[in-house]
Amino acid sequence: MCGIVGYVGPKNAVPLLIEGLKRLEYRGYDSAGVAVRQADGALAVRKRMGRLANLEDALEAAPLAGGLGIGHTRWATHGEPSEINSHPHLDCAGRIAVVHNGIIENYLALRAELESKGHVFRSQTDTEVIPHLIEEILKDGKTSRGEAIRAALRAARGAYALGIVFRDEPDALYAARCGSPLIVGVGDGEQFIASDVPAILNRVKRVIYLNDGEVAELRPSGVAVAKLDGTPVVPAIKAVTLRAEAAERAGFETFMLKEIHEQPRVLRALLDAHVRKDGAVDLGEAESLVAAQAKAVQRILILSCGTAYYAGMYGRLLLERWTGIPCETDLGSEFRYRGPRLPVGTLAIAVSQSGETADTLASVRLARDMGCQVLGICNVPGSTLLRESDAALLTQAGPEIGVASTKAFTAQLMAFALLAIRIGRLRGTLSAAREQELTAELARIPDGIHRVLERQDEIRAISQKYFECYNALYLGRRFNYPIALEGALKNKEISYQHAEGYAAGEMKHGPIALINEFLPVVCLCTPTADEVRDKMISNLKEVEARKGRIVAVVAEGDHSLDRLAQDVIPVPETIEEFSPLVNVVALQLFAYHNAKLRGADIDKPRNLAKSVTVE
Repeated sequence: MCGIVGYVGPKNAVPLLIEGLKRLEYRGYDSAGVAVRQADGALAVRKRMGRLANLEDALEAAPLAGGLGIGHTRWATHGEPSEINSHPHLDCAGRIAVVHNGIIENYLALRAELESKGHVFRSQTDTEVIPHLIEEILKDGKTSRGEAIRAALRAARGAYALGIVFRDEPDALYAARCGSPLIVGVGDGEQFIASDVPAILNRVKRVIYLNDGEVAELRPSGVAVAKLDGTPVVPAIKAVTLRAEAAERAGFETFMLKEIHEQPRVLRALLDAHVRKDGAVDLGEAESLVAAQAKAVQRILILSCGTAYYAGMYGRLLLERWTGIPCETDLGSEFRYRGPRLPVGTLAIAVSQSGETADTLASVRLARDMGCQVLGICNVPGSTLLRESDAALLTQAGPEIGVASTKAFTAQLMAFALLAIRIGRLRGTLSAAREQELTAELARIPDGIHRVLERQDEIRAISQKYFECYNALYLGRRFNYPIALEGALKNKEISYQHAEGYAAGEMKHGPIALINEFLPVVCLCTPTADEVRDKMISNLKEVEARKGRIVAVVAEGDHSLDRLAQDVIPVPETIEEFSPLVNVVALQLFAYHNAKLRGADIDKPRNLAKSVTVE
């Protein structure tokens, strides 16, 4: 969850570290800190509680300068948010500084052993055992610093991404990874480390994605990588294709609002990449795996967490409808612990914006151990998920900086639509003519979303009526049930207004007890006519009878609910299967304006982090 950045080179590290931390603050903002090796040989540390701005103020009051440094923005796990628990952490002598993302699971045993040898700990964190352990190993006077790091990590158990600097080694920055993401930025006479690419996007054009169990030694002249046993590794150096402006707000008041408005462009790009001129779907890199599996697969298992789980729920409905393959979704955080049984012929589909979600990755590894091939649906090139999948369907949404996912989610929905169409065509459950009809309808979705965005002022006016309510209920059926869940989640994440998403038919089994004249009930009422629509109207009548305040998302031109609902949000009509792609944008804007009216920090909601890299 935490963000890490580091630099070694001829420039002053401090402004580079702060620049990188600003782009990583979405990973955690309980505290921030830097350690810099100064020209006078001192290893100086500055740490502050709260947002990065507090650290900036401290550095302005007492500046640091030097060509070697590491920085950290924290999402607290072990030890409460406090200055003493903030990173970087030092050894006893103040010669070694460490920043860490992850959890050292055996830190209590390591700490007890080190304390018995005279080490004094200052914090309650698991991280602090690392500099002390390195310090202890170096006491023999024979071990190199690189080997001391590798020996320390061989003794540690758990997940980590580490940046390490030594006071007595002014031109070396060390980095290590196991289970938490970390990249090396390869520059000209300078090198960087970062938790993800956007942190150093305008500084380097080439990166190395470290693999688990690798330690990198960065010097201005180059980068050397070795495994924990010291075996040298020849790293693959990848070109950075993202543009620096992709990680900027571009005139929008928040990253989230920018990312909401980017959705038409993102979906058009995904369609352009995977729909041929004749209307046929081509899955690109994933085509070979899907073609090989399409007829043989007996069951599909979708693994994901959070917002991606709701995308998986939608994907399950599409896949079962258009392919006839039995399909189930499972939470990455629960899958390993339920004693799963995966029959031969199961294809696993893993969904993650970052590709670094710890629970999803652990579930993928279990599924692979059980004989499944894995298709990864992910937004981040070079991510662990994509590297560990047999094939990848890249959603190409670009950097998503806002903690609450928006464009990455709709891109996941579109990816599932394309995947279901393609498998259906390969299995013969969809005809060529039906494929063309569906892709033509998909091609209209970006313009439909644009029309929703044009209603932002109307949605803001509706939010004005409800933002002070303590609770909200979101209802949907069939393909829009996952969207009700996602809409409620968005509201919870950024406005802190308690909200629950429910299958509308389940309202009678509990939530109906909450309905009164103070409860807004947000209802997804598209498409305009079928048995699901009729059932939804019945559910709304039940809400009306109890004086609930109905906010209905309806198709443009549908006035049948004008008298039943207190407020309506019209959206462009499409087929039921694709209505979630349009409906969810209305709910994103509703949550956004609720949050703004409530004075919440929309891009950095409390207690949350963008990438959940710990269990």
